[in-house]
Amino acid sequence: MTSTEGNGGGSSAAPAESNVPDSQNTSDSATTGNDQSNGYENPSNTRRPANVALKQQRMKSWQPLLDPKWVIATYLLIGIIFIPTGIALHKKSKDLIELKTIYESYTKAGPPADVIGCEIGNSPNQMYLNNEQTCQIQMQVPFDKGDMQPPVMVHYELANFHQNYLSYFNSFDQYQLFGSMKQDAVSAGDCNPLNIIDGTTINPCGLIANTLFNDVITLVSIVGPDGELIQNAPMVETGIAWSSDLEWKYRQPDGFRSEQCASCDQCDCTELNGEGEKAWSCKEPYTNEDGVCFRYYYPKDDTTQYLYETYPMVVSPLDGVTNEHFVVWMRTAALPLFRKLYGYIEQPIPAGSVLTFNVQANFIVERLEGHKALVVSNTYIFGGKNHWLGTLFIIVGSVAAIFGVLFLAKDVLAPRKLGDRMYLKFKDD
Repeated sequence: MTSTEGNGGGSSAAPAESNVPDSQNTSDSATTGNDQSNGYENPSNTRRPANVALKQQRMKSWQPLLDPKWVIATYLLIGIIFIPTGIALHKKSKDLIELKTIYESYTKAGPPADVIGCEIGNSPNQMYLNNEQTCQIQMQVPFDKGDMQPPVMVHYELANFHQNYLSYFNSFDQYQLFGSMKQDAVSAGDCNPLNIIDGTTINPCGLIANTLFNDVITLVSIVGPDGELIQNAPMVETGIAWSSDLEWKYRQPDGFRSEQCASCDQCDCTELNGEGEKAWSCKEPYTNEDGVCFRYYYPKDDTTQYLYETYPMVVSPLDGVTNEHFVVWMRTAALPLFRKLYGYIEQPIPAGSVLTFNVQANFIVERLEGHKALVVSNTYIFGGKNHWLGTLFIIVGSVAAIFGVLFLAKDVLAPRKLGDRMYLKFKDD
C-alpha cells in the first residue's frame, strides 16, 4: 500500500500542475539555455553591473594599520606643522595695520563714537537732503609698523544688522535683477511688502535692495609725515564686486538704453520718436564726474521707481543695479557684525600719514541699536587682520602634540603587544 502522508521518510508529493502551455515552457527553456551557453545575458533582463574592476569593487586599495607608532607619529607631525604655522599667521595678522573710526554708535554695551558731527539719529538721508552736508574723519597711520602697502582696503562696518534672517535673505527677485520686467507670484511674495506701494512698482523689489547702505564716503586727501600732499592716490570704487556677479546676476531692465550727448546744451530729454512719444524717460540729462552728459530711457518709468531714484546719492541712472556698491551689498553677511568693501587705494601710504575722509551720513543705525564705522587696512594672503586663524592653528597643533606625547609616554612606559591573545575574551559556554 502506498502512503500519501508527508511525514513518512519514503513518501513523495504529487507535482503541481502548470498553467503554462507546454510549447511556451519549451520555448523559454530553449532561449535561456542558448543565452547561458553562449555566455550572454540580455541587458534588458538584468541589473548586474558591468564586469569591470570599478563596478565590481575589485579596485586595489591600501588601508593603513593604525598601530601606536603610526598614531603617535601622526599626532606629533600635526603638532610640528600646525604650531609654527599658527605662530606665523598670528604674527602676520598682528603686523597688519588697521585704522578704525566709529562715526555713529547706539550700541548699548558697545564702544561709543570716536568722532562727533556724523550723527543723524532716526532721520534717513538727512545729510543728502540738507544740501549734501558731510562730516569729516581723520586717521593717522602709526609710525611703528611701517608703510601701508597696497592695496589698502577701505571698508564700512555695521553692527547689529542681521542680514542672515531668512525673511530678509530671501527678499529679492533674481529675474528682476537680471533685467526681467515680468514677475511671477512666488517672486512677488518674496518681495512683499516692498514690491508695489500705492500703485508704484519698486524695482528692484525686496528688503535687501531697499535697505542699501547709502552713506557716501569720499577720500579728500592723504598728507605724508613730512606735511606734503601725496598725489595720485585716489580711492578706487570699481572692481570691488565679484566679476561673476556683474556678468551673470545683474543687468539693467529690458528696454533700457542710454546715449552720450555731443554737448550738454544739445542733450534734450524731451525729444519725440517717430510715433510722437517721448524717446527718453529722463527729466534732465545726467552729468557724470567728467562733465559728460547722457540721456537715458527706462521702460514704464511713470509707474516704476528704479534704484537710481531710491538712492540718487549712490547709484547713477546709467549704472542702476550694476552699480558695484549695490552688488556688494546684495551679498548678504552671515553675522550681525560685518564689513563690506567700499573702495581701495593703489598707492603705498607712508607711516605717519594722515588720511582725511568726508562722509555724507544717510544710513540710520539708531533703530538697530548698532554702529557704523570706517575701516582702513592692508591685507595679506589670508585676508585682513584676524588673529583667530592663527590662534586656531595653535590650539589644534597643541592638542595634537599633547596627545602625541601622552601616547608616546604610554607606549614607552607600558607597551602593549599588538594582537596579544591575552586580551581576548571568549563567551562562557
